Amino acid sequence: MRRDGNPEFIEALARGLDVLRCFRPGVPAMTLSEIAAATGLARPTARRILITLEQLGYVRSEERGFSLTPRVLDLGMAYVGSLGLWDLAAPHLRALVRQTGESCSLAQLDGADVVYVARAAVPKLVTLAVTVGTRFPALQTSLGKVLLAALAPDDLDKALAEPSRSGVRPRWTPDREEIDAALRDVRAKGWSVTDQDLALGIRSVAAPVRDGDGRVVAAVNVNAHAAETTVDTLVDHHLPLLLRAASAIGADWAAWRGRPLEVVEGGTQ
Repeated sequence: MRRDGNPEFIEALARGLDVLRCFRPGVPAMTLSEIAAATGLARPTARRILITLEQLGYVRSEERGFSLTPRVLDLGMAYVGSLGLWDLAAPHLRALVRQTGESCSLAQLDGADVVYVARAAVPKLVTLAVTVGTRFPALQTSLGKVLLAALAPDDLDKALAEPSRSGVRPRWTPDREEIDAALRDVRAKGWSVTDQDLALGIRSVAAPVRDGDGRVVAAVNVNAHAAETTVDTLVDHHLPLLLRAASAIGADWAAWRGRPLEVVEGGTQ
């Protein structure tokens, strides 16, 4: 038995999730053999899981193998909806877009990656497309640096030890000494700026979003095209607006999380 040997652990469920997670950006379909190899499962086991997922509507079989269906988005959106992230952040992100003329996003950390959970975009041609659910290597993004800098030392080591699942090859590949220096700088300033670390032409500035206890629970950024927006503009003009937006999102988040539950007949809601 894999994992930690906990008798309450449901291995079949874990294997099903492994199959869903093995699909990667840029690979719309995978054969049974590819899925079995990617998950470490025997072909008959992988086939039974795929048949089950197909009947549930999460994958479809096609000529080239199997592919995910839009229903898998329900799993991620259930998380976003349960926290109220989009409803809370949306008006602040839209206001920030009006003030800066740039796209703005909210993200959280997942292992070595950042995952976008809310976004307000402007129609500009950029190197990498971003939507809710997109993941990028954390170290090479301003959002990720803010979130990594907030971790306890042991949690940071664990995050850095994980491989990225984004499928993106970043331009900047620092060693641990460079990483520690960069994160110390973020902690000292309270915000982060990146200049084409992830991909050519993309620069951004990010700030932490804190809950009512002061813990960093997300990060918000303004990202721009390097040919149109200088680092000085990001820091001198956009950053003060960004810091106010991050504070406002955090305040709304704290108020929402601390709201009294509505009492309804038969229980609470």
